[in-house]
Amino acid sequence: MSSTTTISTTNRDMTFRLNGSNERAFGELVSRCIALLVNDLVKRLDRPVVLVGLMGVGKSTVGRRLARRLGLPFIDSDSAIEDASGFSAAEVYERYGERDFRDGERRLVARLVEGDVRIIATGGGAYVDPRTRELLNERAITVWLDAPVDILAERTGRRDTRPLLRNGDRKGTLERLSEERRPSYEEAHIHVKSGDGAHKDVVESIIRALEDYLAKRSAA
Repeated sequence: MSSTTTISTTNRDMTFRLNGSNERAFGELVSRCIALLVNDLVKRLDRPVVLVGLMGVGKSTVGRRLARRLGLPFIDSDSAIEDASGFSAAEVYERYGERDFRDGERRLVARLVEGDVRIIATGGGAYVDPRTRELLNERAITVWLDAPVDILAERTGRRDTRPLLRNGDRKGTLERLSEERRPSYEEAHIHVKSGDGAHKDVVESIIRALEDYLAKRSAA
């Protein structure tokens, strides 16, 4: 069974017919080209990529997929807090309060951005802290993952692990946090919008945004 492929060029459209074996070969060629582009991107990364945004936006899930796609290590700051303290990030927050939690979180994040290039997912409020935000913007490439509140409310309702949402009005709280934190998130180097689509699509959007960001930085 054959298929028709159209390649757009600056001068004209070329249409040619592929049989099954040629189609597979074409697909393999495209995959190799994409892999080369991704490898080139990784070589140009000279600092960690840090995902920021509201709770439920998918920082951890997308971060793991992005790290796998780029062949880089991944670390979740909330998991690192649990490893260091023996308590979940939510338990530390409830035990010591937001001020002490943010101080400890900032010191931890400062350690995470040192050393090898990696992908880091942060807690929803980490980047809102002015000193943490300044630190990350200086030493990392920050990527704001942004999603509609309706989607965040649905996702965060699957597990009761977030102290800020235990007030009986999950959506209202998320709307308030979104409004309060947006000015901080807007300081991130890259803004990627996500919705209820596949996480792999968000990963590809981040990769394209990183390409653009690095190109602009090189040209500056």
